[in-house]
Amino acid sequence: MKKTFYLLAGLLMLAACAPKATTTGLVDRMTHDPNATNTETILHVWSWDFPTITENMKQIADAGFTMIQTSPVNACFSPEGGNIKILDEKEGNWYHYYQPTDWTVGNNILGTEEEMKVMLDEAKKYGIRVIVDVLPNHTAFDIDLVSDEFYAAVGGREKMFHTHGLEGINDYNDRTQCTHQGVGGLPDVNTENPLFQKYYMDFVNKLVNMGVRGFRYDTAKHIGVHSDPLDTEAGVKENDFWDVATGRKEVLGVSLAIPYDSLFVYGEVLQDRNVPEEEYASYFGQTASSYGHVLREALAKRSAKDVDLLQWYHRAAPEYLTTWVESHDTYCNANESAGLTDAQIRTGWVFLTARQNGTPLFYSRPMNSTRENYFGDNLLGARGNDEFFHPEVVAVNKFRQAMEGQVEDVKISEDGEVIVVNRGDKGAAVINFALEDNAFELVTTLPDGEYTDKVYGTSFKVENGILKGTAKAETTYIL
Repeated sequence: MKKTFYLLAGLLMLAACAPKATTTGLVDRMTHDPNATNTETILHVWSWDFPTITENMKQIADAGFTMIQTSPVNACFSPEGGNIKILDEKEGNWYHYYQPTDWTVGNNILGTEEEMKVMLDEAKKYGIRVIVDVLPNHTAFDIDLVSDEFYAAVGGREKMFHTHGLEGINDYNDRTQCTHQGVGGLPDVNTENPLFQKYYMDFVNKLVNMGVRGFRYDTAKHIGVHSDPLDTEAGVKENDFWDVATGRKEVLGVSLAIPYDSLFVYGEVLQDRNVPEEEYASYFGQTASSYGHVLREALAKRSAKDVDLLQWYHRAAPEYLTTWVESHDTYCNANESAGLTDAQIRTGWVFLTARQNGTPLFYSRPMNSTRENYFGDNLLGARGNDEFFHPEVVAVNKFRQAMEGQVEDVKISEDGEVIVVNRGDKGAAVINFALEDNAFELVTTLPDGEYTDKVYGTSFKVENGILKGTAKAETTYIL
């Protein structure tokens, strides 16, 4: 969910992709190795239902994506006649599935448990890892809609929420409010209640046993870590939710069903003041929300001049960051990114994905969406537009995998319009942010010679370590 954030300056350049053990047994996600590379990419199949994902799995794999992220699969707020449209006063809203009513599998937006299992089997067939968006931090706005079974499992309604969980947050920089009160008014669950933890972990383990191999934790920064204040009025003695969720600790005889390091897990820890990023980093990867903001600034200007795109604006090592040009929140909430054209998003994606670190996520915009009609066909469950298999997107996804072990060297033209992402001496991506063709000469690590782009067959030349050519308006090339 979208929250206000402030840009955090960081001096992180390059990092490793393998977890590093420390003397405490925790994973070090703060120290980085300049020689390691990330190769995976995520397609956010936002609001696609299970049958639609299944039908398109081959195309997703052919497009070079290695992971998909589904929308929440839990039971959710389902008004009569609703959950049909992405955004409509009577026929539903996309954020209904961010209002859990129970931790069971299946809802009337994405489909049934049986349909999900078919989808997971199809993903396995194509070597695609499935990540599920989960949101243990809160329930539906209307707490009367939460299932009786859910309330009974956690010890009753009075045990479900933090002491002030039905109050909204006024100051997102106050860690007590941030972790004990409601995000956007959503009732804040007492995630430290062992009965809740057991019930939630039963759900997680069911998904894992079905074939899910990763999780995106919504509003993760609103679930406390050990340094955060305790809700002592609710009898909380330790902020241990993350210890349980990541398999370090069992609860009432239940623990994570498979080794945690076999899962891809990241948390939506939107950057702001007073966020304990170091502690969250000991549990999972985090969202690079500030970097996305800076990248969109360059795309809006159609130039990286006076915009530092080399820093990652995060204290954690960049190989543990999930990166994006835009997310479903930046697109849907305040429409922060919705005004960028598909071509602008595409050039940003190629730049981001050609780089050495981070795990980039491609948000699938609605079918037939335009800059005047952001929700296009406005149908929940339907496939997104064709951009996820645009030839430039496919080319850079496959380039990313082929460049494993190749360090980056990014060069930007003086006017900021053309960027070359060099990857060792094996390859390079050329990106033109501008609305006009650009002839350029930039330093490269490619050997001297003639090169032909993988997508358009455009010719480029390297002479004395200088890459020369002409990049068409808002176009990218893979060499």
